[in-house]
Amino acid sequence: MGNFFIILQLISGLLMIITILLQQRGTGLSGLFGGGGDVYRTKRGAEKTLFIATIILSFVFLGSGILSLIF
Repeated sequence: MGNFFIILQLISGLLMIITILLQQRGTGLSGLFGGGGDVYRTKRGAEKTLFIATIILSFVFLGSGILSLIF
């Protein structure tokens, strides 16, 4: 049973890395020096799907880590 959670954690971790890398890049270092000038905008389409998938995968990753400690 413990091996299942470890494998689930490994797969969810890899998928989470992929979804984070696929998300749209920000302004980089320009926001650090005050030159960002970004306006609030909503996430739509694939960007919103990747954002929600990242959140779900992070909960699966955290949950599988806790469950692998218990079992």
